[in-house]
Amino acid sequence: MKLKNKSIVVTGASSGMGKAIVERFVREGANIIAVARRRERLEELAASLAGLEGKVIPYVGDVSKEETMVGAIDLAVKEFGRLDVLVNNAGIMDDMSPIGDVKNEKIEQVFAVNVYGPMYSMRKAVQVFLEQGDGGNIINVASLGAMRSCAGAVYTASKAAVVSLTKNTAYMYMPNGIRCNAIAPGGIATEISTSMGMPNMAGYSRVKNVLATAPPPGSPEQIASVALFLASDDSSYVNGDVLLVDGGWAAG
Repeated sequence: MKLKNKSIVVTGASSGMGKAIVERFVREGANIIAVARRRERLEELAASLAGLEGKVIPYVGDVSKEETMVGAIDLAVKEFGRLDVLVNNAGIMDDMSPIGDVKNEKIEQVFAVNVYGPMYSMRKAVQVFLEQGDGGNIINVASLGAMRSCAGAVYTASKAAVVSLTKNTAYMYMPNGIRCNAIAPGGIATEISTSMGMPNMAGYSRVKNVLATAPPPGSPEQIASVALFLASDDSSYVNGDVLLVDGGWAAG
């Protein structure tokens, strides 16, 4: 088992990529604090994985709130004795608006989940890692949208911020044995589009040209496989990297 007895916090764990990551990690022996807003789904996930070597503890909260992220990491330390890996997976879409049409409310909403939440959790995790004194591992979920215009201005900017934060953290804490990498998915079959609402038609008319070149959607399980690589010792010399998982979309 590649993650036997590892203590891990995973956000956005109630569906999609987060759920697949939890399922894969638990089967590899990890103990998980699974963070999301939907209690019923988290409890169903935990029940479905009961009896495996790893353990899942649901943690209900809004990942955009500092108290949620601090509380989840504190719970990992309390229940499992330490923190080994943080996976910042939770994210939401914008409405594809170009910058001239962007509303303040959308900026605040998207950045709160996609940027502020990871910053709160990473700050807390790094503090815990430094206190433990034996390194640590952070995995952020960015997006192909940080590099290509396949969404609106707010979403792409938020994911570009995640990429920069990943690289900065990897460099700053390299001497302390703390790794930080990101996964940049392309089109993956998840529920994230439900957070978009009615698209801005001016933005969509431009974005659809990029979307038309996309390969068939990938699966959450394919993202979970990459996350497992980054969480395990198999990637011990990988630090500050952004792994594109897009079926070749960005290659064209």
